[in-house]
Amino acid sequence: MTSSASNVDLAPSRPSIIHAAVQLGVVALLVYVCARIMSPFLGILLWSVILAVMLHPLHLRLSDRIGNRWSASLIGIVGVAVVLVPMFVVITSLGSSIYWLVSGLQNQSLTIPPPPTWLADLPVVGAKISDGWSLAAANLPSALRQYGEMLSKPAAWLASFAGGLASGGLSFVLSIAIAAVLVAYAKGAAAFALSLLELVTNSRARGARLVHLTATTIRGVAVGVVGVAAIQSMLVGIGFFAIGVPAAGALTLVTFLLAVVQIPPLLLTLPVMAYVFVTEATTPAIIFAIWSFIAGLSDNFLKPLMLGRGSDVPMPVILVGVIGGMIADGLLGIFVGPVLLAVGFVLLMEWLHQRPVEDGPQIEGPAP
Repeated sequence: MTSSASNVDLAPSRPSIIHAAVQLGVVALLVYVCARIMSPFLGILLWSVILAVMLHPLHLRLSDRIGNRWSASLIGIVGVAVVLVPMFVVITSLGSSIYWLVSGLQNQSLTIPPPPTWLADLPVVGAKISDGWSLAAANLPSALRQYGEMLSKPAAWLASFAGGLASGGLSFVLSIAIAAVLVAYAKGAAAFALSLLELVTNSRARGARLVHLTATTIRGVAVGVVGVAAIQSMLVGIGFFAIGVPAAGALTLVTFLLAVVQIPPLLLTLPVMAYVFVTEATTPAIIFAIWSFIAGLSDNFLKPLMLGRGSDVPMPVILVGVIGGMIADGLLGIFVGPVLLAVGFVLLMEWLHQRPVEDGPQIEGPAP
């Protein structure tokens, strides 16, 4: 009888189980509702957090001189002005280039020059590319009928990507404004992040280490990779726009993508230099070539100047982040994708290599 009574006392009562289930259900419903409401703004908020982490060291220096609020306001105003002007120029040029291409295909006014003679001598694919190019140069409607299905899906994706450029630019500007607000409340945000990771890891020391590791990775990738690529592509783009290269906005965007994945932009600028030497006078072409060559190698002194070192994240992770982010979120995803994937990679490696920490007292000797 005594044993049976003790077993009954140890068993959880039915009301406590129901109460716990109701609590979990309410929490799950609250998380779902909040996530559904915030999902349209998720990309903007993520990029705002990334920008805030990037700009926090600058904010600390300015706040010591002009105060916390004035520093955050100055960062927001200057950041919006610096980003909005070149982004507007690039997006406008890229949109006009796509519109020119689509309208030229529709009204059959697009003219294509004949292929170079060396193209047919390339192994495996040279002859097929040369034949298709020659057909497009001689009879574009016939080439479209023959290769139209092959080009339909890339053209549709390009049109949708171009449609999202304007909204992406506005989202980028809005992210800078939100980042300025986050910078002003950096201490509270850091305390919240530390409390959250402390709850997840069940260790304050480990939570603090993960906060530091996350911030270091964000700055390493966002400043050392994405930031340097943005400045380098801007320098190259200045030469494209100044010399009047066709589709300068599209070429600037391609230069940025190459720089992000650590491919030398000279692979793109060298053919453009050759085109400029063919179509322009000698003196402007030489000036453009010198400028493009210096801009293409500018990452060699931009990285030590901005960060002191590059990122330790493998380049395949950055590449997948750029491509996946661009497909998922368009223009904003190009910036957010590699940073988030790099943070996830670094945290995963940290958790895989960490040793279990014993918070309790260590007992030496044989077990009793």
